Order: sequence, then structure tokens, then C-alpha cells
Amino acid sequence: ETCLNHKPSTKAVSFTNPQILIFAILAAMMGLFLWGRFRHDVVALAALLASVIFGLVPSDAAFAGFGHPAVITVACVLVLSQGLRNTGAVDWLARSILPRDAGRITTMLALIGLGAALSGFMNNVGAMALLMPIAVQLSDRLDLTPGQILMPLAFGTILGGMTTLVGTPPHLIVSGFREGAGLGQFAMFDFAPVGIAVATLGVLFVALIGWRLVPARKSAAGADFDTGTYLTEVRVPGKGKAVGLTLRGFEAEIEASGAQIVGLVRNEVRINAPHGGRRIQAEDILVLLADVDALAEALSVFGIKLEEEKPSSEGEGEKADDAPKKTSQAAKVAGEKGKEDAAGDTDESDERDDEIVLRELAVLPGSTIVTRSASDLRLRTRYGLNLLAVSREGRTPQARLRRLKLKSGDLLLMQGPAEMMAEFINDTGCVPLGERELRIPDKRMAIIAGAIMLGAIGIVTLGLLPAPVGFALGVLASMLLRTVPLRKIYTTIDWPIIVLLAALIPVAGAMQTTGAADLLARFLVGAVAQGNPVAALAVVLITTMFLSDVMNNAATAAILCPIALGIAATLGVNPDSFLMAVAIGASCAFLTPIGHQNNTLILGPGGFRFGDYWRLGLLVEVLVVVVSMPLLLIVWPL
Repeated sequence: ETCLNHKPSTKAVSFTNPQILIFAILAAMMGLFLWGRFRHDVVALAALLASVIFGLVPSDAAFAGFGHPAVITVACVLVLSQGLRNTGAVDWLARSILPRDAGRITTMLALIGLGAALSGFMNNVGAMALLMPIAVQLSDRLDLTPGQILMPLAFGTILGGMTTLVGTPPHLIVSGFREGAGLGQFAMFDFAPVGIAVATLGVLFVALIGWRLVPARKSAAGADFDTGTYLTEVRVPGKGKAVGLTLRGFEAEIEASGAQIVGLVRNEVRINAPHGGRRIQAEDILVLLADVDALAEALSVFGIKLEEEKPSSEGEGEKADDAPKKTSQAAKVAGEKGKEDAAGDTDESDERDDEIVLRELAVLPGSTIVTRSASDLRLRTRYGLNLLAVSREGRTPQARLRRLKLKSGDLLLMQGPAEMMAEFINDTGCVPLGERELRIPDKRMAIIAGAIMLGAIGIVTLGLLPAPVGFALGVLASMLLRTVPLRKIYTTIDWPIIVLLAALIPVAGAMQTTGAADLLARFLVGAVAQGNPVAALAVVLITTMFLSDVMNNAATAAILCPIALGIAATLGVNPDSFLMAVAIGASCAFLTPIGHQNNTLILGPGGFRFGDYWRLGLLVEVLVVVVSMPLLLIVWPL
């Protein structure tokens, strides 16, 4: 029997041993969360095992949380979000929506509004990570420090997550507790009436006024490595938007990316420093100088593609021992590629199961490829790799990419199967640079990834399938259609969050079965809210917001849900009002860098200190309470 079906007695109740134990475990857990010495998932797992050892959670139900609908849904949404990132769907959306030459307020509204909208339908940490580079670039144009844009953007993505069921993990947890109470799950847009109003007013406040309260500190992002500009070649497709434009007009369109045209190849003849009035023709090859992070933007504006290195007759007759040695598997793959190329097929081998990756490699002085060109090495036929770009600090190479003699210190942008890439690195002595994601946009795959996400949301919204099944179906489609590489399906899932949720769900259940949640609910109603339902609702909302600022918001939701249900049962009022208060409060962590991952994400790039968040965060939290309380009473009446 759930707490919803049982109105507890108003008589004073003494503590039982199980209640004392669960309160002690929760106190220790929250103390460890605040201390920060151990990761949240480690603390949650320790709390779960302690509950099992002391008999508060049955041993056969200890790991039932891993099959909880909320946990499954969170994992699936993380995978689908990664598909949107990999294919460049969000990059395209950002370029389409964000103004290029607008002022501070308009640009802030567009950027933060986009972040909030994305966070409603994908993991809000993923949305923040996608828009961070854009925010840093905009800070230069708007004459602001990176932090003055990053903090408003982080707050906007947090606010946007409260608008839908899948916008943030706490909503899925709240929905799961509602189902466990026998009331069924919340629908996809049940959170929207209150969430959209709060998010809209919050975004407007942050974009119009709030950003002025952010301390202007120097960024610590300089620790990231700088590879300089790359020399790369891009081919203009026959029906591309660039055909007929002048070179000067083309450069104007990609000005924001920082890319520069340094050459033109037409009919295999290279023209260095071509005149800006020359018109682009179909199948022209443009030689660009661009920072590696700007390559994707420069390519996407016109839908052009990087020119791949193709085998030429110059290198075909060389002795095999002149090239790096290869394993039999490499020879097999290279032979297959050579057959494809001989037949004129330059497609990126859709039939292959190997993951195609992009890597930045540094050429060391002792490398076997020094003084040799891509044609000499026969990269395509021997390894199935493409040399896409070369960065040579200090001067612009004049030769075509495939004929360019490589030097020590060159940085190479290579594309090809991950296994062959690793073998090339081992054979040649090149050094891969630190982990760095380079997304080359793929319009077709971006459309597929977007359609999969919209389809999954539509299935869940229409009630055709439960949320875990609907989003799992989307993950299956992503695997089959390769919007996320198969080997990265599991690495895209934030496993610490999954373990945290799965461990805390049985602990929260123990609060109900021992009567601890009921006891605490009666204390809050009687001693704090004085029996007033509206005051009790405010207590739940503010308590949840405070705890979210100092501990993980998913953990906060898991702990507060049984208490909220107990308060509703004690007062005999609508439990949905209190569950929604928990959902809103758990989605609003603005006072510290530890309450939400997005706040932590900007700590270094924004150059922030621990105490920098409350200046803007406190006003945002006050705004949330002022706006959400009357809306909760109207939309979810007591």
C-alpha cells in the first residue's frame, strides 16, 4: 500500500530502528555529497549497499533500479543526443538561427533561446557542450569575456530542460515515482505549462538584464592546445550554392569562420592567390586556410566537402618496401579500397563496418613519412586513409595536398577506419594529438538523426509506446542507420549518472517502506508549514532548489519524491502539485558550480570562482519561485 492510499496518524510517532538507520545513511550520503571528496555515483552505490546490509532494501531488489524506466530513458536520450551532435544537426541549426551581425541583446536572446529550446528535447549537458564554442566566438565579436556569455547560456539550458519529460533526468525520476504511486507516468508535455512560462521569463531576464551581473573574468580556456591553421582543399559540387559566386563573395559568406581562400585548382592547374573577382565553377577545388575548429562551419555554409586524397599514377609503381609495413588485415582492407577506387567509386565505403574517424596527427622528426607526399605513401590504397588537411606553422605550402612533401612538425588531419588509423600511427611514428572532436557536417545523416529523435518523441507523446520503449526504438534506429558509430553507443552514455540513479531509486524506496518519508513529511507539514497546503508546497519547492544547489539534482529528486508524496497524503491534497514542485526545484540549480553539470562545465572556460554564481543565480531562483508558485496552483490545483 502506497503512501497515497494511507493517511498517516497525526499522533506523535517514535523512531523505529529502520527509520533511524535510513536517516543515518541519508545524512552520511548528503554529507559526502557536500564534501565532494568522492564521486556522486560512488557515494550513491555505498548508500545502496549499506541499505542492503542493514536489511532496509531486500538483496534481490538491490539492483532493480538499473531496470527502472527513468534510468533506461535517460540512457537512450543520451545516445540520441549524441547522434544529433555527431551528424552536425545542431551545428546546422545554430548557423541557421543565430544572427551574424546583431547586437548584444539580440545575439544573447537568440543563443540562450536556442540553448533552452534544444535542452527541452536533448540532454541539456549535450546542448551546452554544442553551443559553448559558438558562445566563446561570439564573446570576441560582442566585446565581452567568455564567462559573460557562458553563464547565461548555462542557465538558459538548465531552464529549458524543465519544459518536457526528457529535458532533464529529474523529470524522469519524478514521473517514475508517480507511476510507482499508482497514478501512471507524466506525459511528454505535462511539464510544459509551468516549465515553458518559467523558462521563457528566465531566459528573457538572463538575456536582457542578468548577464550584466556576471563577473568579467579572464578565461582559463587557454590551456587547450592550438594547432594553428590548416591548409585544406574543398571541391565545389556541380549543383552547389557556391557555383557562380566570386571568390570575394564566397569569402564574405564564410567570414565568421575565419577561413581564407589561398588558391584555386581548375583542371588540375593550381592558381595561387587568385583574384577575388574570379567566379567559381562546378568541380573547382578551393584551397583554404582555416583553423581546425572552423572547418565544419566553412564547409556547411555551402554544403561543400573536403577533397579526399586519391591514388595517382605517380605513386603506383613504387616498391612496396618504400611504404610502411602493414598487417595482412590492413592489406586486405587497402586492397578492397583499391578495387573500389579503380572502379571509380570514391564513396566512403558505406558497406564497411569500420568506424570512420578524424584524427589530428603530429609528424615527428624521426617519422618515416618525412620528405614524402601522400601520393608517395599511397595512403588510400595501402591504408584506406585520406589526407584531408595539413597545418604548417609559419607559411602556406604551395603544392597540392597529395604532392606536398611532409616535414617534421606538420600537423595532419586524417580520415579513415579507426583500426587502420591506429596502424598507420604505429607504422609511421606519428603522434595523435589529445582527444579533440572534429565534426564534419553530413546533411543526409543530420536529417536522419533529427528524424529519429522527432520520431521517438512523437511515439512517446502520442502514447503509442511507453517512454523507455519509444526511445529505445530510436536508439535501435540510430544503430542501424549509423548516426552514432556502433562502438560509441555505450561510451556516449554518462554511466556515473546511470549508476547514481539506479542506486538511489531503491534507497528512496526504503524511505517509504520504513515510514521515514512519512515521518519527515509530517514534520515539514506540522512544524514548518503549520498545516497550510500552499506553505507546504512552497517548502517543498524551496527545499528542493536548495538541495539541488549543493548536491546532484537527480539525487535530490530521488530523495524528495517520497517526501513530497508523504506530504500530499498527510494533507489529503493533489500529489501532482508536490511532484511538480520537486521537478521544478530539481531543475533549478543556479547558486553553485556543483549543483548542475552545465555550471561545472563553464567553471574553467569562464574563469569563474565558486562564489561567482550566486550573484545572478539567486535572482534567477527567486524569479523561478515567484513565477512557478501561482502557476502550480492554477495548472495543478491542490
